[in-house]
Amino acid sequence: MNHLDSTPADMPVERLMHKGLLTCSPNTPLYEVAQRMATRQFSSMLVINKGIAVGIWTEHDSLRLDFNDPTSLQIPISQVMSSPVSCVNLAAPISEVAQRFTHEGRRHFLVTDDHGQPQGIISQTDVALKQGLELYLSLRTVEETMHKDPLLLPGSLTLGQTAAFMLEQQQDAAIVSCGGGEFGIITERDMVRFVAHHPGNTPLSALASRPLLTVAPQDSLLRARDMLIDHQLRHLAVKDKDNRRIVGLLGFRNILDGAEQRYQLELHQAIAQRDNAMQHSRLNLQLAERVIEASLEGVMITNANSEIEFVNPAFTHTTGYSADEVLGKKPALLSSGRHDSAFYQEMWRTILKNGYWRGEIWNRHKSGQLYLELLTITAIRNNTGDITHFAALFTDITHIRENEDQIRKLAYYDALTQLPNRRLLEDRLEQAIKHAHRHKERLAVLFIDLDHFKQVNDSLGHAAGDELLLGVSRRMNARLREDDTLARLGGDEFIAVLPDLTDPDEVTRVARRLIEAIGEPFQLKNQSFRIGCSMGISFYPDDATEPEQLLHHADAAMYRAKQEGRNTYRLYSMQLDAHEHRWLAMETALRNAIDSGEGLSLHYQPLFACGSTQQLISMEALARWHHPELGHVSPVDFIALAERSGLILPLSQCLMTMVAAQLRHWIDAGLSPVPVAVNLSAQQFWQHDLIVQIRTLYEKYQLPAGLLSFELTESMLLDKQQQAIKVLQELRQLGCQVAMDDFGTGYSSLSYLHQLPITTLKIDRSFIQQLGENEGSEAILAAITGMANGLKLTVVAEGVETQAQLEALQKYHVDLIQGYLTGRPTPADDFAALYLIK
Repeated sequence: MNHLDSTPADMPVERLMHKGLLTCSPNTPLYEVAQRMATRQFSSMLVINKGIAVGIWTEHDSLRLDFNDPTSLQIPISQVMSSPVSCVNLAAPISEVAQRFTHEGRRHFLVTDDHGQPQGIISQTDVALKQGLELYLSLRTVEETMHKDPLLLPGSLTLGQTAAFMLEQQQDAAIVSCGGGEFGIITERDMVRFVAHHPGNTPLSALASRPLLTVAPQDSLLRARDMLIDHQLRHLAVKDKDNRRIVGLLGFRNILDGAEQRYQLELHQAIAQRDNAMQHSRLNLQLAERVIEASLEGVMITNANSEIEFVNPAFTHTTGYSADEVLGKKPALLSSGRHDSAFYQEMWRTILKNGYWRGEIWNRHKSGQLYLELLTITAIRNNTGDITHFAALFTDITHIRENEDQIRKLAYYDALTQLPNRRLLEDRLEQAIKHAHRHKERLAVLFIDLDHFKQVNDSLGHAAGDELLLGVSRRMNARLREDDTLARLGGDEFIAVLPDLTDPDEVTRVARRLIEAIGEPFQLKNQSFRIGCSMGISFYPDDATEPEQLLHHADAAMYRAKQEGRNTYRLYSMQLDAHEHRWLAMETALRNAIDSGEGLSLHYQPLFACGSTQQLISMEALARWHHPELGHVSPVDFIALAERSGLILPLSQCLMTMVAAQLRHWIDAGLSPVPVAVNLSAQQFWQHDLIVQIRTLYEKYQLPAGLLSFELTESMLLDKQQQAIKVLQELRQLGCQVAMDDFGTGYSSLSYLHQLPITTLKIDRSFIQQLGENEGSEAILAAITGMANGLKLTVVAEGVETQAQLEALQKYHVDLIQGYLTGRPTPADDFAALYLIK
């Protein structure tokens, strides 16, 4: 495909159109049409009668409505629709569509196939929004393309007057003066939403969207485009360099008008490039043929029916087949038989969808020997988009994979039993602990030592000892679950990790099964004998939260089992039952505290700007609980208790109300509090009335917008990402900042992170504490801060405790600092005295 074919200007409209059409019948009432468009966020409604598009009604048409006459909204859409419908063909180039938008003064075109059947719809916004970056780089500044005489309306105007002004001035948006130096904006899309919901005499200041986002005339168009996309807007106001006066309005319509000149320039450039390319094409073709012939990678080209048309010498070297033996045949002659039909169906589905497939595949040499190859298959299309050929490039990686597997086994597995060794055990245990922490579950570590193994080794020899160890490992593996891990530390010592526990009794049952299995007779060198084992058990989080501590405690419990008779097990914590009774007492006390409010309090920890000024930017509210008998209860304990006992919702609501009340108290005292971050639990986040609760708090305590912000963890969004986006958008519409806490320790996909309407990433303290000690943590920290910078997110470093850590953070894109070095959590009165100003 040459350069001319690949330019955005000549891309067919089919690639950008919306395939989903919002349609209605000619008799549909106007208010219903507006409601459906607003709900679906469609900018147009296609009117269909007996399968034929007879008209269209758009956001711009809403300006012609009589908002002062509610009965006019009951008329059928056929009386106000535009007819006939302007159409473009599927194959029409984008440059042609863009010119028609400008010359015909239209906002939408119906896209039809060669038979005139509707296939989709294209709008001005679609064309401008989906342009390549070349458009924004060539139109360098906002000033070059903005509308320099925007419609500025007073907030006292009514909805009906506003529609008349916008229609008269042919403007799709207007800036609204809301008083007190504050501005908002109202657009055609807003007018559609207001149909049947707001009377025509509603003042404009009550309807305008605020705050008004602005750019400067000297800002790059690329930055403006990113702001429009990030904030899901269609317009930005343009203020002068002193940020005092509005001098313009920028929307996708303005960008598209500026693009027409670029397309004309591109056309001339493309013609010149085409002429130049034709002169060099013959030389390039000869060079390409020589490169393919000399390539060490196998190359195979088939036609659209998958019949082989070309192979290079490397193909023959790898497969054993000459060109004469394969030309005209299909690649199936190389099939190894290792992959089922579903594998190949998925491969071809990917090729047809994405245009290529890359992966590892087993094939068979002419001699019959199997080999593993790294294969890339690419679909080659002609100018009309039809597939004409498939090109396959492959390399034999059999020996590479065998060597990698061997190295991996030597590094992570015990040579005798093929069980995980200490290195792999520690890695799996660490992952299991993180999983247990996220899901509030227990896990157990079993330290298993064979009794009197040395006597067997000495009497029967090392070979018999090795055979015994193999037999023991097989018996234990057979008694464990699929998700459990059994590892050999060395000698006769084994470790079992049991995750996803709900009841400690599960572990004791497993321990008895293992002891019984090992105690069954063994046959070695025609002799039958029995051995036993001593076992120690430690629990996460009851006994420890770190891998080394869990292993150490399980080891200590194992020695106690040996001292108390062998061939038995012991728990590290002899007070486990007493601990469970204490949690029951704590649950009752916490329930009473939530009901009465007594004993619950909030401490506040400051967040400072990273830099020499260290300006106070915000603070985080942290819950505290003191009980007359239990004393100070750790937040780790009572938060976990609340989630376990179903008290997390009333506790969260109680704490959020306390935060709002404290903010009101500070404001009444003449102080200027900074925004307060409240941690949202998973159950609280997914409550259907969460937004109503927050809005109620703002109204009850008369808090300024943006004074409440919220933090949530990655794990809360794993299963319901799309639903989460809607909740987050509603929080942002309330002016709330939203932070993702403990970032870097979860398992969420980064592919959707840019879609989340969050404002802040809080890097987990574990990465900060390893600065200067762990290169891996530093690499992760650099990656996270770089990504956050690209996504225009605020970055917070948590857990900064030393000056060395603070200095090390200077080389990363970190905006805010939180930790003991700059400020510990303190009660409200102390916090106000230390940090808040009047």
